[in-house]
Amino acid sequence: MSNLSDRVSYVKGLAEGLKLDTDKNEGKLIEKILDLLTELTKEVESLRQDHEDLNEYMESIDSDLSDLEDAFYGDEDEEDEDADGSDDNEVEYTCPHCGEEMTFEADSFDFDEDYLCPNCHQPLFPETPDEE
Repeated sequence: MSNLSDRVSYVKGLAEGLKLDTDKNEGKLIEKILDLLTELTKEVESLRQDHEDLNEYMESIDSDLSDLEDAFYGDEDEEDEDADGSDDNEVEYTCPHCGEEMTFEADSFDFDEDYLCPNCHQPLFPETPDEE
């Protein structure tokens, strides 16, 4: 009997089993108390349902807001920006041949690859005599 309405019905059944005289004051009082309990039970169950509905709605809003934050601000794990707006993951480099400035992502940079300048098409990192 975990449900309030079941418990109120049980108490009503007990009261009916006592065969109280509803013409006397005590009988009227118990009858009115049981009616009040019934109404209160209905109201509590309605409030409980409303609370569950609001809880589900709030979870939905929270999930949608989280998705919007990820879309607007980006994923926190992807890029960390300094207060000045620069990205710690990016490295700026100037071509030694033509002076063209470019940016590389440090995480995706492959040291074994031969990078060419997009402007003059010369090697960005020419081999030094020690490397040969």
